[in-house]
Amino acid sequence: MHRYRNIVFGAAIVAFVAGLTPVLAQNTTFRNYHCADGSAFIVGFYPYDSRAYLQIDGAPITLQRRLAISGTRYSGGGVTLKISKAGRIAVKRPRRPETTCDLT
Repeated sequence: MHRYRNIVFGAAIVAFVAGLTPVLAQNTTFRNYHCADGSAFIVGFYPYDSRAYLQIDGAPITLQRRLAISGTRYSGGGVTLKISKAGRIAVKRPRRPETTCDLT
């Protein structure tokens, strides 16, 4: 009896998660930015993940959320993405100065 109940309960969980997948995908946010130095990038945010997924200079980079005094900061692979509380965006890449970016 317990085995049957566990199988039914497991199937119910799988069905619930499968039903949520399209909803979570719809809440994904992708943003395109154009920067003052002429570069551009795309960043993706997922509602269930604290990381930022960046496509910059033709390469995908996953940025971890970091501690920030004001706003939000993500970094990884030598790239840092800063989002101020006022909504200003800045990106810093290896061997390049930090540059400000605007939503396109």
